Parts: sequence; C-alpha cells; structure tokens
Amino acid sequence: MAESMTGLKRTHRCAELSEANIGEKVIIMGWVQKNRNKGGLVFVDVRDRSGLIQVVFEEGSTDKALLEKAAKLRSEFVVAIVGTVEKRSGAVNENLATGAIEIKPEELRILSESETPPFPIEENSKTKEEVRLKYRFLDLRRPDIQRNLMMRSRVATLARQFMAKEGFLEIETPFLIKSTPEGARDYLVPSRIHPGSFYGLPQSPQLYKQLLMCSGYDRYIQIARCFRDEDLRADRQPEFTQIDMELSFVDVDDVIDVNERFLAYLFKEVLNVDVKLPIQRITWQEAMDRFGSDKPDMRFGMELHDVSEVVKDCGFVVFKGALEAGGSVRGINAEGQGSMPRKKIDKLVEFAKTYGAKGLAYIAIQEDGTVKSSFAKFMSEEEMQGLIDAMGGKAGDLLLFAADKNKVVWDVLGALRLHMAKELDLLDKNQYNFLWVTEFPLLEWSDEENRFMAMHHPFTMPMEEDWDKIDSDPGAVRAKAYDIVLNGTELGGGSVRIHQNDIQEKMFEVLGFTKERAWDQFGFLLNAFRYGVPPHAGLAYGLDRMVMHMVHADTIRDVIAFPKVKDASDLMCEAPNIVDEKQLGELGIQVTVDPKAEEQTEE
Repeated sequence: MAESMTGLKRTHRCAELSEANIGEKVIIMGWVQKNRNKGGLVFVDVRDRSGLIQVVFEEGSTDKALLEKAAKLRSEFVVAIVGTVEKRSGAVNENLATGAIEIKPEELRILSESETPPFPIEENSKTKEEVRLKYRFLDLRRPDIQRNLMMRSRVATLARQFMAKEGFLEIETPFLIKSTPEGARDYLVPSRIHPGSFYGLPQSPQLYKQLLMCSGYDRYIQIARCFRDEDLRADRQPEFTQIDMELSFVDVDDVIDVNERFLAYLFKEVLNVDVKLPIQRITWQEAMDRFGSDKPDMRFGMELHDVSEVVKDCGFVVFKGALEAGGSVRGINAEGQGSMPRKKIDKLVEFAKTYGAKGLAYIAIQEDGTVKSSFAKFMSEEEMQGLIDAMGGKAGDLLLFAADKNKVVWDVLGALRLHMAKELDLLDKNQYNFLWVTEFPLLEWSDEENRFMAMHHPFTMPMEEDWDKIDSDPGAVRAKAYDIVLNGTELGGGSVRIHQNDIQEKMFEVLGFTKERAWDQFGFLLNAFRYGVPPHAGLAYGLDRMVMHMVHADTIRDVIAFPKVKDASDLMCEAPNIVDEKQLGELGIQVTVDPKAEEQTEE
C-alpha cells in the first residue's frame, strides 16, 4: 500500500551526500536497487539519477517494525527515508561515490510499490534492445543511460551559454511549415481547416533562419527539432535535434572561428579534453583522394594511394579497363598483414563487393620478401616492384587495390580502410581528432533523377572563382561549404548562403527548376531577397551525434530519451498507429492500402 510523502521534503539526492554530511539528518527519496536481508540486518541500496547510497537497518538500533518493513522492500519500490549520515561500519566501497558513508534510518515510507521488472535495471544491460525500448521508461532508469541524458542536457546548456556570450539570440522557428521537398522526404501533416492541404515538418530551420538574417537578427541560435522521412542507420533518426546557427556579414573563416572556440570550450567543460586550435582543414577533394571519404577518421593512417599512372601500361585487364573508362586504380597498405590467410582476404573481397566493387586485387608481401598476388601473372617483375614501391610496401604488408569509377573506388577503399582499422583495433575511443572538410562540390549528379542535385542545399554559395563554369562544367564548381568531422563522423555542416538574386535564380535553373516552380516552392524567401539581404552563413551540429561520441555510445538511440527503431516506429507507445475514421473524415483523408505492402507487413 502506497504511503503519502506529506510532511517530508527531500534534502539531498543520494550521491550528493559525502563524508562532509556525517552526523546530519537527511531525507532521501528514490528507487530500491537492491535489498539484502541478512537476518536482523537489512542493507538497502537506494538509487536516484545521482547514484546510489546504502541504508542500513540493524536489529537493536532500528525499530522492530521499521526493520520488518525494510525486509519487505523489493527492487524498484519507490521509497522515502529519513535518517542520519554515518561513516560506514563495514569496508569502504571504492567503486561507489558514497562508498565511505551509509544512512542509519529512523523513518521509511513506501511511496510506490513495483511489480518485478522485465529486466534488471543495471548498467551495460545485456537485455535485447527491442525489449528495453518497449519498456523504455524502465530502461531510462539505468545509470549509464541517465548519465548520457544528463550529459546531453549539459551540452545543450553550455551551447546556449557560449552562444549568448557571443551575441547570438535564441529564436524559435515553426514546426508547421510549407513542404519544400528537395533531398530527403518531408513528413506531412494534414490541415483540417484547409482540406486537402498539408504542412511539412521541418527537415531543418534553413529557410527561416535565412529570413531572420534578412530581418536583421544577425546572430541566431536554436536547439532545433528536425524531421526527415528517410531510411535509418545507427546515427540517424526520423526526428533529431540540431544546434542550429546563422550569422550575418560573415564569410567562411568567421563561422569556423566561432565554432572552433565553441568546440574547444564545450569539450573542455564536459570532458576535460583540450581541442587543439586551429583545427586542421582539408578540401573535399583531398579528403576523397587520401581517405575515400568526405568524413575521414584521422585517428590512423592507411591512406589511399592513386597508382593509376604506375599501372596504366600493365597487362592486367581489370586495371586497364577501369582507366580506359575514365576511372582510377587506387590502393591501401594494411601494414603488417602480409601473412593474412587467403580465406580472410576472400572475406575482404566480399566486403568490398557490398560497396559496389566487382572485386579486390591484392599483393601479400611475405616476411622473406616473396610476393603472393592475385594478378602477378599479368605484370612483369619490374612493374610489380614499381607498384609495391608506389604503395610504400615492405616485407609483411598487405596491399589491397580497387579499380573502377572514382566514386566506386573511393566508396570501396574508404569503407575498407575503416573496416581494417576496426579489425586491427586502431581506433582509440579516447582520442578526439577534429577536422574541417571544405570546398565541397556545389552539385552532384543523380542517376536516379537524371539531373544535378545540390550536394548541400540549393542556397549554398558557389566559390566565386568557379562560377564561370556553371554552364560548361557544373560538376566542377566548388561551394563555400564546410563540414566539421570528428573521428569519422560528420558532427555538423554549413555553408555561406547565396544572397544575390541572379545567382540564386541561376542555381535553380541548373537544378532543373522552372521560374514558376522556384517561386511556387521558395517564393517567400525569394520575395524577401528583393528587399535587401545581408551576406550570411551558418552551421548546424547534430546534437545527438555529438553526445554519442562524447559518451562513446554505439548508437544515438542511447542518447535520446524516446528513440525510434529502424522502421521509424516507437515500440513503447506503438506509434505510428491507425486512427479512427472520424478523425480521417474531419481531415478529408481516405486511406488506401497497397495489397503488396500489406502482405509484407503481415510477414
């Protein structure tokens, strides 16, 4: 039977108590973690978000009725305890913040009883994620998850504090906006008042923050909720949070400067990690050529080598064919792996195929200097040695090659590089290697759409020196765009924005927009641009991703209170769900179900 807490007021959280509180009368409230009944001696561990403290009910010093009541406590009961802080009578628990003290109780109230939880409330739970997410309200009691969410809260607070000192204004932008699909799919919200019309949920506050710049609010910040209807991965969710900012009268260096100082401040305050400034910068082209990725992990080497010139005249048809088709031949050196068994090499070949490779060529240099290779018979000894030299190969090394279109080669070797690093345990989680990647291509060709698409978004400023190529060679135009990368993850991205009408109109034209379509989708922004718009730029961090790296989590689901699973559903509240016909009728919506989709769901 639950008791009232009337007359009691919590004085401390459990782990806020220390030896400095010895002799004090305190009131704690929390959940029972463990109850150990030793017969005449009952040890109760009480837990709240701060941690644990031990409460000792002892025959002789504790009232008999109180002792009997304590013996009935079970895991996850909610209790209030009045007692005195004392030095531990037993051995000190060095693994516990309160391991040198305990509470001798004089009053115990059971505020709420609990059924037996479906899984233990403990750190590093081995319970299947599906079960934990179904009972997320219990999973959130786990100390490690609580620490994650408290760190997330601290990061958001520090971001606000830093940006306020830098002159940023926190301004909210709307959730119910016009749908402007260009990139990921929008989530749509039907309007009851305007039947047949829909709002879109924002993929980012991009257009509104640009409008704020037009309105004279020269530094904007928002901890912004964003929504994208896209396929999910470990670091993606259908709804996520950005630390979103925009600045007026600035260029690339200005945005980078304030954000380098922000990152240095944040990581020092939260993790006591010193971020070396200035943060290294490399261009997008250099990143792709050296690492096969626009978000390279800089904690290890194993860089790509372009050996196209070295092998252009060899007899190996795979290499020659790729070069004749306008592609390249590149390789990585897995140092010290020359003795890798053929079965493992075959597994690497299969791995490469999942990234679009037709295969993977290799040279295994043995410790005695002899060479085993999948293509040795097609090359002379001199050609083979020249290739090994170009790769920096030495005795004991394994050289791996991909030959195809540049994009395929980059994708394959970039992924293989990371895969090998994980296999060889080269990734130090306590190392934080930041990197700016700059000068992204303005546009990228989409085979699916059969047109150029904006690599970032349609409002990204091109580099002035490349603008004359916009008609003759659009793919060669670089953008004033920049990403901040940490240990192989894009933490955030931004760009200088277009603020000239003629450039913006031309950008829409290159993207295949008619003037009518451009004005139909983005007319409110283009209209604002007619009335004086300052040069402006911005950046947005993925808050979830940032915190994920700070706590060394494997997925952002561990740093979000109520995440979705891979099919974008919420296992706890069973969303999305069917709504009744009355609601649909009010919205003028009729649902039709694709029989094939229905069959797949049933399976």
